[in-house]
Amino acid sequence: MTPIPEDFALASYRYPLPAERIAQEPAARRDGSRLLVLDRASGRNTTHAFAELADLLPKNALLVANNSRVLPARLYGAKVSGGRVQFLLLTPLPLLSPRPGDAGRREAEAVGLLRASKAPRVGEKVAFDADLSLTVLERGEFGRCRVKLSWRGDLDALFQRLGHMPLPPYITRPDAEADRERYQTTYADPDKAGSVAAPTAGLHFTPELRQRLLAEGFGWAEVTLYVGYGTFSPVRALDIREHHMHAEWVEVPEATARAVQQAKDQGRPVLAVGTTSARSLEGMFRARGRIEAFCGETDIFIKPGHSFGVVDALLTNFHLPESSLLIMVSALAGRKRILEAYAQALASGFRFFSYGDAMLIR
Repeated sequence: MTPIPEDFALASYRYPLPAERIAQEPAARRDGSRLLVLDRASGRNTTHAFAELADLLPKNALLVANNSRVLPARLYGAKVSGGRVQFLLLTPLPLLSPRPGDAGRREAEAVGLLRASKAPRVGEKVAFDADLSLTVLERGEFGRCRVKLSWRGDLDALFQRLGHMPLPPYITRPDAEADRERYQTTYADPDKAGSVAAPTAGLHFTPELRQRLLAEGFGWAEVTLYVGYGTFSPVRALDIREHHMHAEWVEVPEATARAVQQAKDQGRPVLAVGTTSARSLEGMFRARGRIEAFCGETDIFIKPGHSFGVVDALLTNFHLPESSLLIMVSALAGRKRILEAYAQALASGFRFFSYGDAMLIR
């Protein structure tokens, strides 16, 4: 058997992570987190406060951020028999196609995850409230189901009232009221509700920090990528080249495409705020072959050997061992450099994952 090259072997993306280093709560202040700067030119890693970001970014960079909004997408309901059911909506609200239903209700087909001690059968109904229910249309693997949602009133308002924030599986506590604000970027667009995970690199930004960046000449543009639950799905292929990436819906508006192209023409670096922004821009470039507006799904898997068409630098959090996101940042900075930086971060007391500290790859 031909050995798998190191950069493509899943085992090459392991690193030891003590459970106590996984952040269970956000920092007291958004910009109070720490920042590890990986400088590819000098080969040095340095530690800073996130609030120093304006002094550390590449000069005149254009920052591109994901403005999708996390929906309180986890609902708790019951079958007609009384059995308890947990449902996580995976279809972003703006992508639903509502139609008139019975008794003045609205309905739409959607995809979600169902969990119950005894899984609901096809045709079975689950009620969350007098105004919101679902009927199972098709069952798939790992609890994934196609369902028909039925509701009265405003669907977003119903999720805001009944739903729970879908904290990642490695945050072991129940969601709290504070998570509705902190597991959300300050620039999330209310019209872009539907992510089931936060674009976590953006959680560190305060409005004041953004204003400082603009005042110092940095550009800001936005894309939308509705973060799906697949972001937490493990890579199971021993040879990562055999991994099939989940698809996510991406919107790169015309104004953002113009700003990115202008930055490129002027020789200014394009910095993706988070892996979801990087995936949006690189997915657009793969689909179009150039920088232009894009709206559609991308299943791009960014791994070593990827030629970056848009992204020059990246602001990101620290990612799970053997995850597609760790593989992505390794494609940008080199696997060995990333693992060395992670080892330094652990030795320096950095906090990991969604509510943890950040890394700037420049």
